[in-house]
Amino acid sequence: MTLVRFLDSTGQVSSETGAPPGTRLLDIAQALGEPLEGTCEGQMACSTCHVIVAAEDFDRLPPASENEDDLLDLAPHVTRTSRLACQIVLDGVLKTLTVRMPG
Repeated sequence: MTLVRFLDSTGQVSSETGAPPGTRLLDIAQALGEPLEGTCEGQMACSTCHVIVAAEDFDRLPPASENEDDLLDLAPHVTRTSRLACQIVLDGVLKTLTVRMPG
């Protein structure tokens, strides 16, 4: 189980939950009412589920695919730790995962 935290624009926790391995971050966000569209349904056709991963968690995630990197080039407010929530699948290794919305 991974503790997933979403931060608001001020850095305060807006929601958090425990999630089992195999769960996509986008699905967690939508279940919690976080403002991530994910309109491409995970088919890598948009960048509407862009999140910024906390630096301490970013290096523990599997690297982004080339397609994901290309889509992030289209997203506003990209940082070094930006990822697409539809492409982050919890693997049971991370104990916590903290992300915030860009912008």
